[in-house]
Amino acid sequence: MAKLDTTAVATIEGGHEGGDLKRVIGPKLLLLLIMGDIIGAGIFAITGRVAGQVGGVAWLPFLLAFVIATLTAFSYLELVTKYPFAAGAALYAHKAFGIHFVTFIVAFTVACSGITSAATSSTLVGKNLLIGIGQYWEGVPSGPNASMFAAMVIVVILALINLRGVGESVKFNVVLTVVTLAVMAVIIAIGAIAIANGQGDAGRLVVFETPQDRSIFTAVTMATAIAFFAMVGFEDSVNLVEETKNPQKIFPKIMLTGLGLCAIIYMLVAATVIMVVPAGDIANPKNPDAGILLDVVRIGAPGIPVDAIFPFLTVFAVVNTALINMLMASRLLYGMAKQGVLPKALGHVLPKRRSPWVAIVFSTLLALALIAYVNQNSDSGIVAALGSTTALLLLCVFAVVNVAVLILRRDPTPEDGFRTPTILPILGALFSLFLVGPWARSRAEWLQYEIAGALLAIGILLWVIAWVANLVRSPEKEDVEEISRF
Repeated sequence: MAKLDTTAVATIEGGHEGGDLKRVIGPKLLLLLIMGDIIGAGIFAITGRVAGQVGGVAWLPFLLAFVIATLTAFSYLELVTKYPFAAGAALYAHKAFGIHFVTFIVAFTVACSGITSAATSSTLVGKNLLIGIGQYWEGVPSGPNASMFAAMVIVVILALINLRGVGESVKFNVVLTVVTLAVMAVIIAIGAIAIANGQGDAGRLVVFETPQDRSIFTAVTMATAIAFFAMVGFEDSVNLVEETKNPQKIFPKIMLTGLGLCAIIYMLVAATVIMVVPAGDIANPKNPDAGILLDVVRIGAPGIPVDAIFPFLTVFAVVNTALINMLMASRLLYGMAKQGVLPKALGHVLPKRRSPWVAIVFSTLLALALIAYVNQNSDSGIVAALGSTTALLLLCVFAVVNVAVLILRRDPTPEDGFRTPTILPILGALFSLFLVGPWARSRAEWLQYEIAGALLAIGILLWVIAWVANLVRSPEKEDVEEISRF
């Protein structure tokens, strides 16, 4: 079976052959990267939706999503310490199955999940910016066209940061993550004060409510599929393993710590919303574009000009998600091009910055197209479906990774490597596949499958173009060997 050339993989992030990547990411920076990737658009976009499915027990779907994500995180930890190279799920899939097309599907699916998440986040950013600006200047447009333009501007700005290089992106991420954590702390603190002053009802935390005649099992399953969008992001960090100091030692501790802290924050936020916001208002926030979290501030601290301040603060969290997603998507596309999986043009880099400019432009164009489609069809339910498509795509990837870790037990585990108990990847694969099924979504949410299918169709077309191009140019033996390695 063909094996991936680890030397070639090592050049993916660096953009050129010769020389390893500089290991600059220590434990603290890695923790901020993981938490910044997880706590972002999800906490603003879906908390109200989850509560709308199950009522007062909205904390439960977040807990279940955390458990399922953690099962897969254990698999990632075994694989990243066994194969510490910056190719992530694509590397693991290739080593396990050795099939060129399967490797491509996994890699492009991860890239698409990042692009859909970035498009969702940018749309939310655009709306919040218009809301905030509208508090100071009358007549600021807030319709679909204005939101679309604002979101597109955000994506272009992120592309420019991405073009500057990964160093600038990581530094920007640290600033955004710190601000985001501060915003979450303020919201939780305000909720706690409101509850202490008798403005909350702790008894609602055990009240199950569903808008339709669904069983508890069905409603919690659907809510967990929605909440899973909040728990993704930790898997992006494996693409930075070659830039991490002593990854075999720090990755297991830091990834699990980051996931655990994020789960606590999400459940605290969900519990705060349930106890503070009246039951009938959770699914209908005062400002739907800003999200239900701002209603907690309105109730708990009415003296704070929430509409003037918080829309700008929420932008930090959501932009952070979009930035990391676009960074990882462009790097994955670049890596596939370098291996001959996608057209070689996607592998071009800027001479001085060494950033993959063609891959960045291509991923940015895909994100812009999704934003345009979302905002022109804002009444069709596609806005919610786009964010959920991210979770759908990653659930499929997680199932593959959980199977791959079992197959790759044939390779010896390094002395300092991590080894997960066998039962965990089995459960991780089963739960991931279960949440992929149509029973985990309402009929209206099946639009996710159409979006995912359209994105993968674009990717398959690119793969066919690359395959045909490789045949037409009649590569030398060395080129054939290079292509077959992936």
